[in-house]
This record gives sequence, structure tokens and C-alpha cells, in this order.
Amino acid sequence: MSGKVDEVEREQAHLTRLYDRLDLLRDQTRERLAEVRRRERGGTPQNRSERDAFATMYEDRLAQLNAVESGLCFGRLDMAGGERHHGGRIGLTDDSHDTLLVDWRAPVAEPFYRATATDSLGVVRRRHLRTRGRRLLDVEDDVFDLEALTDEDRTTLGGEGALLAALTARRTGRMRDIVETIQAEQDLVIRADPSGVLVVQGGPGTGKTAVALHRAAYLLYTHREQLARTGVLVVGPNSVFLRYIEQVLPSLGETGVVLATLATLVPGVVVTAEDSPAAAAAKADIAMADRVAAAVASYQRVPSEPRVVVFDEHELVLTPQQIAGARSRARRSGRRHNRGRYTFAKQLLRMLVRDLVTADPELSGQRWVVQNLMRSDDFRELVNDLWPLVSPTELVERMYAADRGPLRREPGSGWTVGDVPVLDEAWALLGDPQEMVEIAQHRRRIRDDVAYAREVVAATMTDIRVDAATVAARYAGGTGSQSVAERAGRDAAWHYGHVIVDEAQEMSPMAWRMLVRRCPTRSMTVVGDIAQTSAEWGARSWEDVLEPVAPGRWRSVELSVNYRTPAEIMAVAADVLHAVDPGAKAPESVRETGAPPVARRVVAGADVAAVVADEAAAAYATAEGGTVGVLVPPSMLDEVLSAVVERLPSVAAGEPLEAPVSVLTVTAAKGLEFDNVVLVEPAAVVAGGVHGLRDLYVALTRATQQLVVVHTGDLPPVLSGLG
Repeated sequence: MSGKVDEVEREQAHLTRLYDRLDLLRDQTRERLAEVRRRERGGTPQNRSERDAFATMYEDRLAQLNAVESGLCFGRLDMAGGERHHGGRIGLTDDSHDTLLVDWRAPVAEPFYRATATDSLGVVRRRHLRTRGRRLLDVEDDVFDLEALTDEDRTTLGGEGALLAALTARRTGRMRDIVETIQAEQDLVIRADPSGVLVVQGGPGTGKTAVALHRAAYLLYTHREQLARTGVLVVGPNSVFLRYIEQVLPSLGETGVVLATLATLVPGVVVTAEDSPAAAAAKADIAMADRVAAAVASYQRVPSEPRVVVFDEHELVLTPQQIAGARSRARRSGRRHNRGRYTFAKQLLRMLVRDLVTADPELSGQRWVVQNLMRSDDFRELVNDLWPLVSPTELVERMYAADRGPLRREPGSGWTVGDVPVLDEAWALLGDPQEMVEIAQHRRRIRDDVAYAREVVAATMTDIRVDAATVAARYAGGTGSQSVAERAGRDAAWHYGHVIVDEAQEMSPMAWRMLVRRCPTRSMTVVGDIAQTSAEWGARSWEDVLEPVAPGRWRSVELSVNYRTPAEIMAVAADVLHAVDPGAKAPESVRETGAPPVARRVVAGADVAAVVADEAAAAYATAEGGTVGVLVPPSMLDEVLSAVVERLPSVAAGEPLEAPVSVLTVTAAKGLEFDNVVLVEPAAVVAGGVHGLRDLYVALTRATQQLVVVHTGDLPPVLSGLG
């Protein structure tokens, strides 16, 4: 035992050294940031831009150093040959550049996750460090080569249980990283090649979301140069889910990733309404892309009669055939509608000038003729009529107003989640009409700046060869330094280096078009479970979903081990999965709790919401500081929420996940986990939609410890295994 105590003390000393180094780096970074901020606020625009860039760099570095405070070092590798490496969330070196801590993503750390009894990868011992704050609680060792250990080493061995300790730890309402306990099948996914679309298929509790987030951190580490310019986008199913995962990447030292939902992917669009089922299905259908394209084409008009443009005493005529030719050339340019308008107008202008010079040869070569004709009211009205500037919102609103089916609604109505891919499709074909105005303004500013720069160059009487355009560009006003995440989050046309899509089985064909538009390289990680598909338009197979948008450029892997759901609960859920798909196999749970799920039937005439509130209180008491999820059919949400908040005002009030007890619909609970779950009226969940059994499967697999089912009528037959 004394050997074990001595080893813990030695590890504590190294841990203290690491935190001292972390504190020193933080202090140095703060000093450099303060120095940059103290610099004079004046200077040239270039000086201001450089100062802002340095400030952003130090701010990002300080955020990273603060984020890795908890669990800075979590393990040690003892390799054959005597090498030892401590692994942690980031890499640290001392003043002599000797390694103190290896980043978990570095190649040298890979055996920590890959080594097995049958393939040790040269590892003699893998040590897990269990810490709380900056204090080491214990060490646990996995030994792969007992003969290679010295007698002293053998006296320091700890037991196995790092993974089990992580799995049974109480939840906090936020997803934690799994960097300390990544398993071999998960590590293969995390470190997989980023090219093409990688599908991570996995049942409930297999850690697919955590794996995807760690993959984002790994890719940012190994492909920093590329992804630092383009960024990584993570798309989740709803805002509750984003709050649930938002701390994972910062804890791994990455703070520049964009987190979004479908509802927030198009800047400036605010979702405030909900679709009817029929409208949602229509907007999800791929046929909407053709409808949008047809609507855009309808704004590129060819009149049935000739059009006349009056210029001075001349009446210039454009035939429908000439206008059709101009339209064809503008379309062939490949530009979006609002930029194509410029090409269309230029074609018409050439025809008019040609006719004008034919009528009056003395006007040939006169630049003022072109300028005056282009600015004439007749010409402007002609272009505005035949090829008007159109905004995406204007186009979609007019489409809906003209519809005779479920899409019909009045302009100005609130946008829905289903509208976002439609608006994005419109934006992709139209572009931003304001962009053309800004381009014209920018060109005027450049002309003015160059004219001023010529005066500056002439006034300096310099012999240095410098052109006015260079001077104008150097001293043009800047907008300050912005991170990639900030710029990408405000730019609808941004192309990300990698995109991660969670709960991908729910994405519609229109949503997929929006997602791949943001990643033309198709470097994507797609995470989901076909068995959990609940949307009418959701995936039935990954091939059906991905072959149309990434033909021949996708591959899939499957996670097969359930780290979340105890075997007792998974046995009940497996019956539901079999009813959904008799050929599907539930992931195998790694642990049992000894607490089988139970059903509580509410007696006739009782207040169901009050009973649920009592069960929530009991579940919270047994959670011992963990979390409780109360999952209800949508029709019961308000009633149950009020009862639970009244019964547990100190722990249930507030937004979901902000309090230990959360009341959610099953749909909103997708991707989340709780220590204990109270599921209300499973029969209503099953009857709630065409994929009710899939929703029930989701609901049953949210608990990490205990599950209680509250019901009034008979349970669905698939729950016959409940006690």
C-alpha cells in the first residue's frame, strides 16, 4: 500500500507542476493582452487592424487556457523502452521546450485509446488519473505487460474502473467530454480521414455525439492551418441540444467552432412560427427546389411586344427576340439572379448603343452617350421590369401567397424552421439584392479613394515607385479583427472546412441541400440512428439520403456499445426497437444497475399531473444531486410543467437543462441524457405520429440510472416487459 501512496504523491507533484505552468502561461497571456490594449488607439488603419488581430489572438489563447482547467491531465502512458507520456487536454512544455503534457490528439497519445490486451501497441501500462479540481484522488492502471514492470511498479498498481466511474457519475445538465475514457472503436472514428462524408451510425448511448465533437477537436488540431481559415460548423436539432453540448469543445481547448441549428443557419431569419404537418412535409420535399428555381426564372421576363427606350430625339426599339438573347447570355454567365441582372443590363445597353450609333454615327465612341443612356429613366424602368432585384424573403412570400395548397399564407407571417431551407435555396439562386447596391457604392468609394491617393502621391514628390491604388488600399478604413466563427456565423455564403450534423436522420432533402451548400468539399461527419427517425421526411437509409448530395463520396461506420443505458432499461427498449425494425439490433449495454424500470398506473380520477410531479420529486431524491428528465406528449407539456414546478420550485423552475429537473417533449429530449427519467403516457407518445414507436424508443433510452413510466390506460403491447 505504501508504494501506491508514494506513486499518488509523485503524480500529484507532477500535476501541481502542470498547473503551475498553466498559471504562468495565463499570466503571460494576460500581460500581453493588456499591453496590446494599452497601445495608442490612433494610428493608421493597418496599425489598428494589427492591434485588433493580436488582441483577438491573446483573447482566444486565454479562453483556451481557462477552459482546460478542469481535468488538465487525465492519464499516463508507460511504453516499452522506458518512455512515459502524461496526456491531457492540451500540450504543455517547460522553458527548455521539454514536453510536460502531451495533447490527447497528438499521434504519441493514440495508444492510450487504442491499446488492448491482444494488441498493446507497445504500451506496458496505461494509467488513469482521477482528479477533482487540482487534487489527485486516485490512480487506476491497465497493465498490458506485467513482466515489463519492476517489482516497485507492481506495488503501485490500481484497479480497473475509470470507464465505469465516468459512466455512473451524476449528470449536470451539460454533456461532458469523454477525452479520459475514449474507447478503441470511438477513437477510430475520431481520427478517421476527413475527406468525404463519414456517417457515424449508432444506437442510443453509443457516444456518437461525443465522438463527433471530439472529432471536431481532433481535426482542428491536425488540420489547423486549413480549418483556421474556414472553420468547423456543428449543426444540432434544437437550441436545448446546443446548450447541452456547448461546453464540450471549450473543455478540449477549442473555442472557435460555430454551433447552429437549422433555424439559425441563415443570418437575419428569425423563426417565430410553426408549420402544420402538411406544410412541413411540403417544404421538406425536394420538389421545393424546383419550385424556387421556377419562381426565380419568372422574374427574368421576355415581353410579348417590342419595348421602346427614348434617348433625346431617338426612339430605340428592342424586340422580344433581342431581349430573349440577352436573357440567355445572362443565364449562361452562371451568376445568381441579382448579379446576373448586371450582365442582362449590359447586353441590352450594347444593343441600344449599337442602334443609336447606326442612327447617328457622330455619337460613336462618345463615352457620355453610354453613361447617359444607362442612367436614363426609360432604361432603368426597362431593366427593373424585365429583370428586377429580388430578395429571398420577397420571393418566398410571393410563392406562398400564390399557393393554393398547404403553403398558402399572407406576406409578413412568421417564419418556421421549414422555411429556412427554402429561403436558403432562394438565396443561393438570387443572391442578396443589397449586395449589388453595396458593390456599386464600394466601386464609387474606390474611385474617390484612388483620386485622393493620386493627390497624395503627387504632393509627396516621392521617387518611390508606388501607384495610387496601392496607397488607397493601404489606408482604407477597416472594421477590426473578427474571428472565423464570428465571420462565418454572419455570412450565408460561408464555406466551412468541415461540417458536423447531429441527429442527421431527421434532416429533410431540402435541409441536406442547405448543409452541403456550406461545405462544397463534402468534408462532413454525419451522426445519427436510423431507428430513431421520427420525422415524416427523415432518413430510411443513409444511402437514400447521401447518394443524391455526395454521390460516391460517403462511407459509414457503426458504434455498437451502449455506454449510457443500463442493461435493465435497454432490455425493454429492445422490444420497441424490434417492433420498429425486426432486423435491427440494439446496442449492447456495458453495465447493469440492479434497478429495473417500473410502471406506475394512475388510478381513475386522480390528478395525472400531480402524480407525475410526485414521481419527479422521488426521482430527484434518488438522483442524489444528478438530473431528472420528465418526458411528456406535447399535449401534456404545459400541465405537467406547471405541476412539477409547483411541487419542486427550487429545482424545476427555469429553462430545460438550467435546472436539475427538466420537463420536455420526447422530440426535444433527443440527444440528451438524464440520471433518472419519468416517462408520461407512452401510449400517447406512440399515437402521436406516424413514427410514434421510434419516439418511444428514444424516450426509453434517455436514462443513465432509473426509469419510471407513468400511465393511465393500458400500456402499449411493446412495453409488456415493464414491471
